[in-house]
Amino acid sequence: MLLAIDVGNSETVFGLFESDDLLEHWRVGTDTRRTADEWAVVLRGLIDGSSLSNLNEVDGIAMCCSVPSVQHEMRDMFRRHFGDLPAVIVEPGVKTGVPIRMDNPKEVGSDRIINALAASHLYGGPCVVVDFGTATTFDAVSSKGEYVGGAIAPGIDISVDALSRRGAQLHMVEIVKPRTAIAKNTTEALRSGIVYGFAGQVDGIVDRMVAELTDNPDDVTVVATGGLASTVVSECETVDVHEPWLTLTGLRLVFARNTG
Repeated sequence: MLLAIDVGNSETVFGLFESDDLLEHWRVGTDTRRTADEWAVVLRGLIDGSSLSNLNEVDGIAMCCSVPSVQHEMRDMFRRHFGDLPAVIVEPGVKTGVPIRMDNPKEVGSDRIINALAASHLYGGPCVVVDFGTATTFDAVSSKGEYVGGAIAPGIDISVDALSRRGAQLHMVEIVKPRTAIAKNTTEALRSGIVYGFAGQVDGIVDRMVAELTDNPDDVTVVATGGLASTVVSECETVDVHEPWLTLTGLRLVFARNTG
């Protein structure tokens, strides 16, 4: 059984695969103060509490990480608590099978490359991946499965938090679909601006990327993923499919490529 770990700036997602099947998944806050031993306790509690599996059934680990301090502790956790298991950490030198056509390939986050790999594997190229996380990232994949570039925009939570901090009469709201675009109160006005504003941003950037990828927009598959995708994806006209566990799927693929 493979343990896949996607460490993001705000949340960390764990998944357990039996062959190609994702059996279990958990999402926890990414706490940079956690030590290797604390991460091990969290992980053991999640897995041993599952009705499907226990920690002793894990026989391999794959991880991508956007937070260097957490990667250090995770690496230490693997060494101390899972020393006998093969572990693949996605970093320079790891085989992904995705050519990176960037000025400096090392600048591209490992999660973005993993998403490109998974999307290309599932739907072929060309494709665009929209990942709704701490930042909203847009990643373009060519018809040959190459990572050809992308865009980064402030994420939904960051934007809402900044608005509530800087607006004297504004406040944090639960992000749900508003009843109407023309709101009748401040809460609904915030929801309208957030949901429809981000949906419009996604459609605008995706349309421009698609036009640069191919002459035929119908050739491009647009894949949405990330913890906040469900907030606005239903309002995005350009998104073709929602894959909540796209990064975990990519980790499964890269583990197989590096362990045989």
